[in-house]
Amino acid sequence: MNVKVRFALFFAVMGPGIVTAFADNDAGGIATYAAAGAKFGYALIFTMLVSTVLLAIAQEISARTGAVTGRGLADLIRENYGVKWTFFAMSVLLIANLGTTASEFSGIATSFEIFGVNKYLAVPAMAFIIWWLVTKTDYGKMEKILLLLCLTFFSYVISGIMVHPPWHQVFVESVTPTFSGTPAFLLMAIGVIGTTITPWGQFYVQSSVVDKGITAKNYRYTRWDVLIGTFFTGLIAFFIIVATAATLFVNKIPIETAKDVAIALKPLAGQYATFLFAFGLLGASMLAAFVLPLSTAYAVCEAFGFEHGISKSHKEAPVFFGLYTVLIVLGAAIVLWPNLSLYHVMLTTQVVNGVLLPPILIFMVLLASKKSIMGEYVNTRFFNVISWAFTFILIFLTLLLLVSTLFPGFVSIIFGLLRL
Repeated sequence: MNVKVRFALFFAVMGPGIVTAFADNDAGGIATYAAAGAKFGYALIFTMLVSTVLLAIAQEISARTGAVTGRGLADLIRENYGVKWTFFAMSVLLIANLGTTASEFSGIATSFEIFGVNKYLAVPAMAFIIWWLVTKTDYGKMEKILLLLCLTFFSYVISGIMVHPPWHQVFVESVTPTFSGTPAFLLMAIGVIGTTITPWGQFYVQSSVVDKGITAKNYRYTRWDVLIGTFFTGLIAFFIIVATAATLFVNKIPIETAKDVAIALKPLAGQYATFLFAFGLLGASMLAAFVLPLSTAYAVCEAFGFEHGISKSHKEAPVFFGLYTVLIVLGAAIVLWPNLSLYHVMLTTQVVNGVLLPPILIFMVLLASKKSIMGEYVNTRFFNVISWAFTFILIFLTLLLLVSTLFPGFVSIIFGLLRL
C-alpha cells in the first residue's frame, strides 16, 4: 500500500480520537490548568504530562474496543455485567456530565463577557445554535465542525509564547515530580487528572468510533488519530499552565474566575494575550458543549437499548435527541442562575470527574482484557499493568483528598514522617 493511499485512509478514519482529546481541554479544563499555574507555578506540569500519557492509553483502549466489537462502552457493560452495574455506571456519567455541560456554558458565558456581551444573551443563543446543528445534520458534517473548533486551541500556544517564560526553569520543573500533602494541592492534582482523563471521554470516543463505522481492519489508523489528539491535548494544557505560571503566579495575582485570568494577562502580556485566551476559551467551550451532551445521549441509549446516532432522524431516535435536548437546556439554565460562581462550577466538575473516573476505568480494563470479547486485540500485559496501576493511584489520591479534607493535618504529618 503506497503512502498516498495510507494518508487517504487515515484522513477517512480521523476524527473520533482528535475530537475527544481536544474536547477534554474544555472550559473546566482551561480553568483548572489556569488555576494550577496561577496557584502552584510549574509544579503541576509533571502531573499533567503523566496524565496525558495515561490519557493516550485510556483512549486507545476505548477506541480499540469500539473498533473490534462494534459496540459502545455502555452496551458492553450491560451485556457483561448486568443492569445494576449499568445503572450505576450511567448514574456516575449523568452526575459528572450534567455538571460538566454546565461548565461548558460557563466557559461560553465567561468568554463572551470578556468581549463585552452579556451572558443572558450569549448563552441562550449559543445553546440554540449547538442544539440546531446537532439535530439538523449528520455525523460527517458534524465531525467537520468539531475538527474546525479544535483549531481555536492553538491560541493558547501563542499566549504561552507571548509571555516569555523562563524556558529552562519550565523544562526542569516539567520533568521533576512534585507532591504536597496539603488539601489544596491534592484537590488541584485530582482536578488536573480529572480534566485530562474524563469519564465521558471514554464513552464518547468508543461510541464515535462505532458511529463512524471504523472496524478492526482499519483500526491502526484510528490509533494514530488517538495518539495525535492526545499529543496536542498535552501541548495545549502545557502552554496554559506556562502562561498563567509565568504571569499570575510570579506576580502573586489571585484568580477567582477564568475571566480574571484573561484580564490579568492584559497588563502582563498585552491586550492580544487577553483576547487570545478568551477566544481559546470560547472555542474550547463550544467544542465540549457539542460533545458532552452527545456522549451522555450515546451512553444512556446504548445502555438501555434505544436507537441512537447523529445521522438518525428524530422519529428513529426520539430518546437520543430528547436526552440531548434536556442536557443542553439544563446546562444552559444552571449557568444563568443568578449569583452563581461560574469559575467554581468549572473547577468543581473537574474534581468530580477525577473522583468518578476509577469505576469507569475498571469497567474498561476488565472488558478489554476479555479474550472472548476482544480476540487477538485483547489487552497486552503491559496495558493491563499500566491501566490497573493508574486506577489504583487515582483511588489512592481520592482517599487522600477525603482524609485531608476531614483531618487537615493528618496527611501532612504522614508525609512529614515519610521524609524522616
